[in-house]
Amino acid sequence: MKIRRILSGIAAAALMAAVVTGCGPAASTDNSQAGSDPSSNAGNDAAKETTITLWSIATESDSFHTAYADAIKDFESAHPGVKVVHETFENESYKTKIKSAVAANELPDVFYTWAGGFSQPFVDSGKVLDLTSYYGNYKEDLSEAAVANITYDGKVYGSTIVTPVSAMWYNQKIFKENNLEAPATWDDFVNVCTTLKAAGVTPIATSAKDKWVLAMLHDGLTLKSVGPEKLQKTLLKQGGSYSDPDFLLSAQKIKELSDIGAFIDGAAALSNDEASAEFYAGKAAMYFTGSWMGGSIMTDAADPTDFSVAPIPVVNDKNAKITDFMGGGADSLMVSASTKDADLSAEFAFEVTKGISKYAYLSGAGIPAWKVNYDDSTVPELTKKVAEYANGATSFTLWFDTLLESEDANEYLALLQKLYLGSITPEDFQKEMAAQLEK
Repeated sequence: MKIRRILSGIAAAALMAAVVTGCGPAASTDNSQAGSDPSSNAGNDAAKETTITLWSIATESDSFHTAYADAIKDFESAHPGVKVVHETFENESYKTKIKSAVAANELPDVFYTWAGGFSQPFVDSGKVLDLTSYYGNYKEDLSEAAVANITYDGKVYGSTIVTPVSAMWYNQKIFKENNLEAPATWDDFVNVCTTLKAAGVTPIATSAKDKWVLAMLHDGLTLKSVGPEKLQKTLLKQGGSYSDPDFLLSAQKIKELSDIGAFIDGAAALSNDEASAEFYAGKAAMYFTGSWMGGSIMTDAADPTDFSVAPIPVVNDKNAKITDFMGGGADSLMVSASTKDADLSAEFAFEVTKGISKYAYLSGAGIPAWKVNYDDSTVPELTKKVAEYANGATSFTLWFDTLLESEDANEYLALLQKLYLGSITPEDFQKEMAAQLEK
């Protein structure tokens, strides 16, 4: 099965221009938006009330939590008698939870997922609803480019929420105190790290426990080493090879950063929440993650004006540009093929993603996938800055653990953690990745 899942060049820029101009380990249920259980209502009210079940990773600590709550509230207000039970899960545990639910045919009506290779097995299993006919009602506000990564064999299987991109978030107060500017090249980046280290400042906070966080840095460095075309062909097994010498560069750079002491102490035991808290508190100067951090800075940092954002530096300017970005339309909602009311669940998926896209943008948590046809004058400056970067992007490439097939993604993250811990060399990492992708 082939998937239309790569946005690059003109397509990427066109998508962003059309749009922008114009997580705890235990699951939790958001009762404020779920309302009461229909079974607890008596008489005719119980018969009339309809429940939609939703799973997501928008936990109370997640920057998207309020956007979900507001969008769900809007839907319930517009649909009297419909109650939404919203259950949330921590990012890493959810990846296992949703795969198990698909295998056991125990999906909720609507569920959050990542587009690309992550969701392809769900489509192949026949457990998710084809939304193509419903999408026709929304394509004026949600472009075909926006749903390209959730389109399989020409059929739309989900509704896209936002178009996040990876970036280098940094404490500009610390940078100014050390006479530093945001680096655009690898040499500049190393100079920033060594200067900060000499001044007694931890250069980079990250989580190697939540492996996807460390991957945000490695993925970006790989893109800026090999370029988008070669990277996409290799990860999609469309003629590229991880044995290419350019792929060794990013692994070597991770080791180099580790050797100079650039990473926060104990990153292997820190979760994303714990590591990012160190960054918000000014105990580290940089953090590499997605555009959602803009919203978190506004709510979690003592002084949001201390922070700024920049593209990930270029490692090899013969292959990549500063305007190449990891990211794109990946965060989506899918509908279970077993939902009792396909029409209602499909409408919910589109209407709620539209609402989340709006509220997340207004709060600074995300870059909208849906057309901006509302007043966005209150959007935080940090988020506007990321939106400008995305609007000027020359390419988007989905993150490794989203673009890769599930088995390949799991092996990649395991190998990356080993590379960080020093139990394998950069050369071993490249060799094992090449072998995995040749299976």
